[in-house]
Amino acid sequence: MEGFLVLVLSSIAVIIISQLLKVLLNLIWRPYAITKWYREQGIQGPKYQFMKGSIEEMRNSKSGAQKVPMDINSHDFTPRILPHYLKWVSLYGKTFLFWFGSIPRICITDMELVKQVLSNKSGFYPKTDAHPGMLALLGKGLVMIDGPDWARHRRVINPAFTIDKLKMMTRKMTGCAKSMIEGWENQIAQDKSKQIEIELNKQFLELTADVISHTAFGSSYMKGTEVFFAQKELQTLAFASFLNVQIPGFQYLPTPDNRKGWCLDKKVRTTLMQIIHERMKSRKDEGYGKDLLGLMLETCMVGGKENDNSRMTMDEIIDECKTFFFGGHETTSHLLTWTMFLLSTNEDWQEKLKEEVLRECGMEVPNAEMLSKLKLVNMVLLEALRIYGPVTIIFRKASQDMELGTIKLLKGTSIAIPIAILHRDKEISGPDADKFNPLRFENGLSKAAKHPNALLSFSIGPRACIGQNFAILEAKAVIAMLLQRFSFSISTNYLHEPIDIITLQPKSGLRVIMSPIQA
Repeated sequence: MEGFLVLVLSSIAVIIISQLLKVLLNLIWRPYAITKWYREQGIQGPKYQFMKGSIEEMRNSKSGAQKVPMDINSHDFTPRILPHYLKWVSLYGKTFLFWFGSIPRICITDMELVKQVLSNKSGFYPKTDAHPGMLALLGKGLVMIDGPDWARHRRVINPAFTIDKLKMMTRKMTGCAKSMIEGWENQIAQDKSKQIEIELNKQFLELTADVISHTAFGSSYMKGTEVFFAQKELQTLAFASFLNVQIPGFQYLPTPDNRKGWCLDKKVRTTLMQIIHERMKSRKDEGYGKDLLGLMLETCMVGGKENDNSRMTMDEIIDECKTFFFGGHETTSHLLTWTMFLLSTNEDWQEKLKEEVLRECGMEVPNAEMLSKLKLVNMVLLEALRIYGPVTIIFRKASQDMELGTIKLLKGTSIAIPIAILHRDKEISGPDADKFNPLRFENGLSKAAKHPNALLSFSIGPRACIGQNFAILEAKAVIAMLLQRFSFSISTNYLHEPIDIITLQPKSGLRVIMSPIQA
């Protein structure tokens, strides 16, 4: 018996030692070998630090850069948001190697290489492994998955975002916006000065959550309010842990933050299940509806046999609901916020857009046909996406050893594409790349810069955002309705402090003075 115990303990010891050696190999020898591999190709970068990689330098750079607000007329937030990238570009050139913990990352800023990565249809450049905080926030929805699962989900979801479907959604979008605007008008009527200061970022977050609740899930904002607030807290938790060293298995330990995250995730799932069950109960005999939730339920409940390639499980539906509830309101709300900031600080463009809206829509509630004629509004929205796009950087990884241009990539190397820096590259967007100039889009998207794919706010290629037309249509509708009724200017209480809490947003909100236009 003793001999057997000794044998078992010895085997366990061998396994533990072998695993420790494997970890040490990954944390010490592997980074050295990878650094040597890329240096031989002329690719330099900051020195790897044990376990931390470049994380500490990234954290310190960002902390120091965000202490002072920006000038209100400056649109280059990269020294605040991506100071480490700017520093490394100046030291090592536009292509460099850095480390996120023990994961090597190659930064690329050549638009042809960017296009090659993002337009690839063969699966050579999948998404990087998801951060635990992002998985809790978005689930394994369309944004996070790859391969056959992504293709299957995309097939199911695509019909919810056709042009005809989007046109049908316009009435719900304008209806939600009208309720918000009427609330403002009531406040103004009671104010002696006949104008009010509004924090627009919060208002737009609530508005776009209301819109996505109505258009995609057939529920009211009141029903989705628990999802909305729980996801905002999950977003804050995820952001707070982004620059922490990721220790395998740490997300399963009952730390205070992890326990809070589990409770919030449970609340989101429970609320989404209630919305789903209500839909199943009310529509059982007549189909589940043609909105996003209805299309997903159709494949789950009547999609065929268990091995049907188009079928979605209930867990997959919940994950997609998480993804679209967050993505469907977060991206559009910040597009609206930054567009209003630009119009509030550029009164000449505010007047140009007001004239166009009144010419094409009059004082009627805009419909899809009217919105399609708002060329100047569209140009301003595209310029807002270029200057203040919702995502400042995206990542892919090499699925195998391969060549990208002249770079010989090793399998597992992460590829960083700093969108915000590329959008401000004067070699791509011209000498006024840092300026607000919607006229650059006068001849269309592909001719706005020296490269036809220079606008990366919704990404490009097969993984481009499926909801981009939805976001632009909603933003057009809301901006048009605001221009019909108000003039606006930036409040003296506003501090220009862009911050990236997963998406780019004003740190202390956007405070704007709203004055009604006399009929």
